[in-house]
Amino acid sequence: MSDKLQAPNTPPSGPTGGEAGRAPAAPLDRRFCAAPMMDWSDRHCRVFWRQLTKRAVFYTEMVTTGALLHGDVRRHLDYSEEEHPLALQVGGNEPDALATAAKLAEQWQYREINLNCGCPSDRVQNGFFGACLMTRPGMVADGVKAMKDATALPVTVKHRIGVDDQEGYGPLRDFVGAVADAGSDAVIVHARKAWLKGLSPKENREIPPLNYPMVYRLKNDFPELEVIINGGIEDVRAGLNHLSHVDGIMLGRSAYHTPWVLADVDQQIYGGASPVTDRLDAIRGLYDYIEKELTAGTRLHHITRHTLGLFNGLGGAKQFRRHLSQHAHRDDAGIETLENALSFIEAARERAAQRRAETESLGQLSA
Repeated sequence: MSDKLQAPNTPPSGPTGGEAGRAPAAPLDRRFCAAPMMDWSDRHCRVFWRQLTKRAVFYTEMVTTGALLHGDVRRHLDYSEEEHPLALQVGGNEPDALATAAKLAEQWQYREINLNCGCPSDRVQNGFFGACLMTRPGMVADGVKAMKDATALPVTVKHRIGVDDQEGYGPLRDFVGAVADAGSDAVIVHARKAWLKGLSPKENREIPPLNYPMVYRLKNDFPELEVIINGGIEDVRAGLNHLSHVDGIMLGRSAYHTPWVLADVDQQIYGGASPVTDRLDAIRGLYDYIEKELTAGTRLHHITRHTLGLFNGLGGAKQFRRHLSQHAHRDDAGIETLENALSFIEAARERAAQRRAETESLGQLSA
């Protein structure tokens, strides 16, 4: 192992990273997961999401094994303690490199390491990882086994139901059988095929038809394997329909574009209390984090860009988004900028309350 990989053996303690030597965490409850999404589910996004759900399992953006072997490990792996339960997603295909990534994930106190076998982008294909690995189940199995041998963390695989000209259930069954035999603790299955040529990553998230029954069949055939379903699930209520067939659900784009759906997770999935009942509180709960990040040199925009969909469909939402889009990137943008943006939501609420009062008053007069 290189000196660069030996350096972060003791992750930072306190609010960032984990505290070395703490007691093992409780097993992950993956009944609800938020998907890894490149350029979206960064550490700021995850802290914001954590205002809305304390129980959901979050996944990092994919980090390549090359970035961990040769790049700035701290930059790629750092996180805030409040993001837990948190899993690290990696991309790669070499067993030794994946084993090193697994060791780092454990050192940095992640709760799971997940191997990406579902991304269809050209860049990922050129490195021969992501969705193209579904054509090499033996290679994936070797990687899973190497990670299992290297860490006590759960090792999971995220993949599609197939790629390109693979037809029927057989190739999917064989792939999952290989990774299960290698020791994978769970599979997260995007219920669409990936077309490696001819469709963009965005099109691959939308055009190939969903096939949920194929994922359900996996659970029947591999009852001891935890199966999480992903793809096309718009909200928690829709996701509940899947839980009679599989072990968990994963939301992606809907969690990002309409984040308030996450406020239902703790109550509807886990049977507990929701951590927040007012969207304004979800923003104001970030203020301590924002102040710390601003002091460290983070621009307000890097945090608030993830909140723009919080008030979708409500009065003042357009003005809220416009104000942050125009002002949050500025050097002097801070909490006051956010409060000014929230003032549009509060003003819209006051106008709506006034209209309701006037309507009720008219109704009483007419009675």
